Amino acid sequence: MESLRIAVRYLLSRKSMGAVNVISRISVAGVAVATAATLCVLSVFNGFSQLAASRLSKLDPPLRIVPAQGKIIADADSLAAVIGAVEGVACAMPVVEERALAVYDGRQMPVTLMGVSDSFGEQSGIDDIIIDGSYMQADGDYSCATLSVGSAISLAARPGFRAMLRLYAPRRRGRINQANPMASFRADSLIVAGVYELEQSEYDADWVIVPVDVARRLLDYTSEATSIAVTVSPGSDLRGVESRLRAMAGDRLIVKDRLQQQEQSFRMIAVEKWITFVMLAFIVVVASFNVVSTMSMLIIEKRSNIATMSAMGATPRMIRGIFMWESWLISLSGGVAGLLLGIALCLAQEWGGFIRLGGDPSQLSVTVYPVALSVSDVLTVFVMTVAVGIIIGWIATRGISVDPVDD
Repeated sequence: MESLRIAVRYLLSRKSMGAVNVISRISVAGVAVATAATLCVLSVFNGFSQLAASRLSKLDPPLRIVPAQGKIIADADSLAAVIGAVEGVACAMPVVEERALAVYDGRQMPVTLMGVSDSFGEQSGIDDIIIDGSYMQADGDYSCATLSVGSAISLAARPGFRAMLRLYAPRRRGRINQANPMASFRADSLIVAGVYELEQSEYDADWVIVPVDVARRLLDYTSEATSIAVTVSPGSDLRGVESRLRAMAGDRLIVKDRLQQQEQSFRMIAVEKWITFVMLAFIVVVASFNVVSTMSMLIIEKRSNIATMSAMGATPRMIRGIFMWESWLISLSGGVAGLLLGIALCLAQEWGGFIRLGGDPSQLSVTVYPVALSVSDVLTVFVMTVAVGIIIGWIATRGISVDPVDD
């Protein structure tokens, strides 16, 4: 370990040439800033991921059962009754989701139809997100529909009896009558009872919530459903209930929790996060290349020391090892300084929220950049910095002659 001990002395000692000191400090600062930036960006992605997880849709149940193949669960009513009897399950509701055409007072748009049972309002908490009217399944003899804010705006629809909402869906059975194309569609009329806003574009754009019987009539279903929404009893262990349902489902059905129901969104966040990490890692590599110039200047300064060590029996490999350790220590010191700086900045933003999002605060649901510091990210960035330091150290010493030079 003599090479390491000498490298530490070189790192801590004051260089005789001022340029070497300046370049060495620039190298450490460059690695530190790049490392801190990498950790901060990863933490911001974590913050947005946690924010999305904390705002999972009120329309998504705690657990959802979907078919492993195809899109239909046959005899879903009987299966929901069996699931409802499982320990820890408060309610199991068949749900029908399909695309349809909505027409209101001369305006039309394609919508995502969601047919739910009578207990949906009680189990989902949709009343908390209603911004106009109220959630109802029926008003007297008329079935009711609840529109997302996007559907209501596009159709210019408001709760009340001003006009009826017409829903159309293609017939699943029979032939198309070219003389009467409208006969190829099933239709139903509903009253607009309410409008909801969830502040999630996926659910606010084009959804229409109707009674499950209406959706089944439109789609020519009897007891089929596209999924079964499961609500867990208060105080019950969600993971325990999920395990029991997975054992019951076997290979025919898939049980998903709330995160898995939004799997595509979270996967996109993860992909963006690690692509950004790779790009920032290149910046760390570029910043670390300053070490090469630092080693060049240091070897020029220490050539008399190299001659002395060679005369005392030091091998070229040992001398080369000294400068490799030196370059690695420069990268490591910059990386550690950057990690400490990044951790401090992330904790400051997490606790104080000093960096705010641009725009009108009254129009934003989040006013500061969300940040969540992760131990795994700290370790990942540290390992990356160490690996880059080793590679750069090898490059710096391989390309430089450390043979003694006579004055």
